[in-house]
Amino acid sequence: MAQPQKGICAEPNLHAQYLMFNVIDDDSQVVRAKLAHILDVFEHYDNEHYEAMVSGVIAIGASYWTELYPGLIPQELAPFPDMECEDRHAPATPCDLFIQIRADRADVCFAIGSEVCELLKGHVELFEEVKGFRYLDGRDLIGFVDGTENPRGMRKLAVAIVGDDDPDFAGGSYIHVQRYRTNMDNWQRLPLKQQEDIIGRTKTDNIEYSADDKPAFAHTKRSSLKDDQGNSIEILRQSMPYGDMTVKGLFFISLAKSPKPFTLMLKSMVFGDEDGVYDRLLDFTVAETGAAFFAPSISFIKKAKDI
Repeated sequence: MAQPQKGICAEPNLHAQYLMFNVIDDDSQVVRAKLAHILDVFEHYDNEHYEAMVSGVIAIGASYWTELYPGLIPQELAPFPDMECEDRHAPATPCDLFIQIRADRADVCFAIGSEVCELLKGHVELFEEVKGFRYLDGRDLIGFVDGTENPRGMRKLAVAIVGDDDPDFAGGSYIHVQRYRTNMDNWQRLPLKQQEDIIGRTKTDNIEYSADDKPAFAHTKRSSLKDDQGNSIEILRQSMPYGDMTVKGLFFISLAKSPKPFTLMLKSMVFGDEDGVYDRLLDFTVAETGAAFFAPSISFIKKAKDI
């Protein structure tokens, strides 16, 4: 299999920097070469600061792919599935490039981000920059452990990496990102038991409710789905909290070998089940952005720079 980008299945870090760009240069060959150079930047900082556990991901927006890489297209590449039901909305945000930088040192993330932006200057517009951070023992800002359902070990590769079903893009990954903004005041007014019912887990001990005790509106119910054979429909989450004393939220990232698991999960959350029971967590956190990308393998990016 072609070598996946290191950041796809990397272990969690203490810090992250998410950079979202729209391309303003019609010279796609130059952009392709710049992206290949960014891989070298990641490798340089990984070697120079090995203790920081540096990793990065370069992902190309669904609507920009054919302009950047004319010819072959990942089999399931599709726009972000904009969804809206009543007052719940998962909006789509136009975005050509997504660069994820992660490390256990904030200064290293900053240094890499600065170099990436300098390298792309004149070719792109940076329209959003978000700094993610590990909160306590891996919790969201609402106080619950995040990513408990993530696949572990080699299972990550099976869930997140495209295989032989699409040989031209083996080693790649479908990525969906959403920036959620949380109304912390409203959330914190809830009694502990209501918070736990909405999540479907205990807050302190991170123990999942039994199936019989879990409400249909629980986040873990609406976001943890099974197929017709009873197998779990999985994604690899790399979400991290972001914010300051005014704005707080979660930068959600889904990686998978197909976009279908994310789309099904989002539909379950926004539209709910056959009775219209939706994810009650959406009463307290709002998706303000949403974008779909494909992160090709390292070999694809390097070979395509000379197209």
